[in-house]
Amino acid sequence: MLNYIELLPVPFVYTIIFCFGAIWGSFANVVIYRLPLEKSVVSPASCCPKCKIKIKWYQNIPIFSWFLLRGKCAECKTKISWRYPLVEFLMAIGFVTLYWWHGFNAYFFEHIIFYFGLVTISFIDLDHMIIPDSFSLGGIVIGLVGALLNDGRSFMGALAGVLMGGGFLWAVAYFYYLWRKTEGMGGGDIKLIAWIGAVLGWKAIPFVILSSSIIGSVFGLVISLRSKDGMSTVIPFGPYLALGAVLYIFGGENFIQWYFGFFLPGL
Repeated sequence: MLNYIELLPVPFVYTIIFCFGAIWGSFANVVIYRLPLEKSVVSPASCCPKCKIKIKWYQNIPIFSWFLLRGKCAECKTKISWRYPLVEFLMAIGFVTLYWWHGFNAYFFEHIIFYFGLVTISFIDLDHMIIPDSFSLGGIVIGLVGALLNDGRSFMGALAGVLMGGGFLWAVAYFYYLWRKTEGMGGGDIKLIAWIGAVLGWKAIPFVILSSSIIGSVFGLVISLRSKDGMSTVIPFGPYLALGAVLYIFGGENFIQWYFGFFLPGL
């Protein structure tokens, strides 16, 4: 079946994948809003949070409906956040880029599931400073199962990624607590990096931690300078770990493979 898909016109395939990603982005918006409130993500149907009027299907087309409605509810004219089309677009463009990078193979299907989870938990973390266990712990299981099913991955490498990623951040959090007597990193971040290790393997951990730390430090400094709390501003780290994982997929993996091949050829 995958061979037949590769025979279809390239623009058609990209369009289908873009639409597929946008639909999952729309679902991600539901999860981002409802999951932290412990509401069902499948029912009831989407409605305006203010007037409670059910959103009609043609008002709920990913990305396009927001622009057609000019960012307002069709009934009560309450403003709809620009983040809704942003999440849908990020999901759509991410799916397309993953197809461009991998083609139709096991890595593509693993990574679109992974990418969906990373985008979703990033926005939840930004809003609520939490990373739901249903994503991180479930992601670890899915990552380990994927390593068993994907001939291109090693189960032991995935397991080592879980232990190395989760263990490293746990140690950092523990010693930070001993030093400052306050929590500097939540358990959600530790489970997230373990999830990343389960999907990308142990060799991804140094790259993800280094890149997320650099990017997080830059953005954190800017946010702290603009905040009234200054350097005491609490900043979610999950989105930066997620970004580091995405960067690893799109190029970082090749860099790490070169690095280990050059300096540690036996690994």
